Amino acid sequence: MTLAIDVANATVHYGSLLALDKASIQLERGSVCGLVGMNGSGKSTLFKTIMGLVKPDTGSVLVNGTNPLQARKSGAIGYVPQNEAVDWDFPISVREVVMTGRYGHMGFTRRPRKADHEAVEQALARVELTEQASRQIGQLSGGQKKRAFVARCIAQEANIMLLDEPFAGVDKRSEATITKLLREVADQGGSVLISTHDLHALPNLADQAILLMRKVLMQGDPQLVLQPENLAMAFGLDPMNRGEDA
Repeated sequence: MTLAIDVANATVHYGSLLALDKASIQLERGSVCGLVGMNGSGKSTLFKTIMGLVKPDTGSVLVNGTNPLQARKSGAIGYVPQNEAVDWDFPISVREVVMTGRYGHMGFTRRPRKADHEAVEQALARVELTEQASRQIGQLSGGQKKRAFVARCIAQEANIMLLDEPFAGVDKRSEATITKLLREVADQGGSVLISTHDLHALPNLADQAILLMRKVLMQGDPQLVLQPENLAMAFGLDPMNRGEDA
């Protein structure tokens, strides 16, 4: 079976700065994988490489068996960004944000059809944002904002979802809603890669975990990967005193 994501020995430099060092990961279909590492460990660069926004100096990247740019253009990859990466003042409603996930289904006119409207309303309902759909996106709480972008991925019908810190600054309801949806995506054959500092949630959510420090230090069962002695390799400190901000 073709892997959802297959990164082999990818090295990425930004000028003289080494961001990824022969990094290799494999993500199977129907699975959730947590990506763990300190700030500056290369998590964002790995995401950009998988999406085709950064081309590795050496190594290879395949998404659904094809090149990342083609996979992204086909709508196969859905992305939930960090809050800091979004202009929350932009005059766009929650419903309109979710509708952007349908652009790949509309053709050149970008004129929504009945199927597009139905997909958006179904996605809003799944993330429990129907009542907030007409509000400007920046008026939502942190958790609601995350749910809106998860809804965009669902409306897009992406079979690979990349989420950058989806649980940062969210309320318990949003965390539970997002966790439930991600498991549903995996159970239906989709693939989910989550960059997160919330290590406590991973064993119940993820099938695998990856430790990244420019190199991939480990990939495997979360219960094994997240052992204190392994975390110490990635964070360079005593993981038992790390708290939530590691």
